[in-house]
Amino acid sequence: MTTELRIEGMTCDHCAETVRRSLERLPGVRAEVSSSEGLARVDTDGRASGAELVAAVAGAGFSSAPSASPPKVRTGQDGDGLHVVVIGSGSGAFAAAIRATERGARVTMIERDLLGGTCVNVGCVPSKILLRGAHAVHTQREHPFAGVERIRPSVDRAAMVAQQQERVAELRRAKYEDLLAGNPAIELLRGSATFQDANTLRIEGSDGSERTLRADRILIATGASPAVPPISGLSAVPFWTSTEALVAEELPRHLVVLGGSLVAVELAQAFRRLGAEVTLMARSTLLSKEDPALGAGLAEALEGEGMKVLLHTVPASVRHDASGFHLDTARGVVSGDRLLLGTGRSPNTARLGLEQVGVATRGDAILVDEHLRTNVPGIYAVGDCTNLPQFVYVAAAAGTRAAINMTGGDATLDLETMPAVAFTDPQVAWVGRSEAEARGLGLAVESRTLPLDNVPRALANFDTRGFVKLVAEAGSGRLLGAQVLAAEGGEVIQAAALALRARMTVHDLADQLFPYLTMVEGLKLAAQTFTRDVKQLSCCAG
Repeated sequence: MTTELRIEGMTCDHCAETVRRSLERLPGVRAEVSSSEGLARVDTDGRASGAELVAAVAGAGFSSAPSASPPKVRTGQDGDGLHVVVIGSGSGAFAAAIRATERGARVTMIERDLLGGTCVNVGCVPSKILLRGAHAVHTQREHPFAGVERIRPSVDRAAMVAQQQERVAELRRAKYEDLLAGNPAIELLRGSATFQDANTLRIEGSDGSERTLRADRILIATGASPAVPPISGLSAVPFWTSTEALVAEELPRHLVVLGGSLVAVELAQAFRRLGAEVTLMARSTLLSKEDPALGAGLAEALEGEGMKVLLHTVPASVRHDASGFHLDTARGVVSGDRLLLGTGRSPNTARLGLEQVGVATRGDAILVDEHLRTNVPGIYAVGDCTNLPQFVYVAAAAGTRAAINMTGGDATLDLETMPAVAFTDPQVAWVGRSEAEARGLGLAVESRTLPLDNVPRALANFDTRGFVKLVAEAGSGRLLGAQVLAAEGGEVIQAAALALRARMTVHDLADQLFPYLTMVEGLKLAAQTFTRDVKQLSCCAG
């Protein structure tokens, strides 16, 4: 039996987890709890009564009221249930489609290309496989351990790409194609959609057909594509974007990478580690929107691997001939046999006909509020086509919340504690406010930066590149932000995100138990530096 409990007072994911654990202490109970919805979906085998469920929630510190059936979804215009149309098939689109059907809607998904969107096909998944392969090459060649022979392994890019694409196809099938095939409430239309009015789309089918489709709610989740900067001559040369670079079966001799973005720094390091000469050219600093120390530390690490990093450098023009690419800059001509653009991504919105219905945009990005609503009633948007941060997990979270709102619920997307990671080595990770951001908001702050030569795990790894920085409110010590440059920085940052979500102070962090010889212990040590000199403490100092 499935029961829904409306729960009052939950404000964060920690609250939801506390309620879930309390419910699942009852025999035969499994629960899914959402703080954003204020809702628990509870499956029971009949041994636990409704009163016991309410009591379990009360034991977690919250009040609740049971309902034997899920909330009713508003009836659609055709009287046959709410009809939601989702344009796109990436992570945000699928999250929305699945949740909308769970809440009683019928869904039509429109996709003109591969199912799965950017992440699984040409983004997160293939790029992380490439990065891991490059890491394996680098470790064999450059590891720091005495007594272990360093070797220079051969690299077969064609074999690497084949393995990578097999895994991409496997995940696309398991996480997208099979899910769609197993959910009869979601209909897939192959083609492109254009708005005629706020409830009507013209569908140009991939088979050349045309039809009109009406909907009660429309979700735009069309993603983004690599941006091409307005540089003289660039559009006329055969540059790579990340899409081409990830499946290139030949290694460049000298790769020139334009940009200081996540994509630029990750792929630049990967190709350098695979054996290419690499010049990385950024118009500002690396990861320029984040704490300057992160970009500076990363640039130093990349240069330490033999990469040429040119900051504050913009090519005036680009030429291509039989000898390669030639970029004219104030520093002289930079040449290479391949050119990779890592200059950001542009929302895929130009062909949707948004102007027909008056959907507001900034540039090409659709403007949405915390409920994922556009300015046009009934039209929602999520993911990289919006003004939200371009991360797949943000798109998925937004998709779920948009579906709740499209089907009569009330959910918001809170990005105050959104963590982010650049999968370089060392990794760059951050969450919350940087010191400059906090001061810009008028907050009185203090910060501490702990170099990794104070972290036992880094010492044991013989790799002390990087630091852990914490930003706190002066006086109270409340944690405001964290920035990490470390080999396992991406594994560290979520602990800081949870601490921020729980409104912990640095003193709370300093008092926690952290496993010894883990990189995340750096958070505790950095927190301790607000009141103590960690160099004067023994190992595992409490």
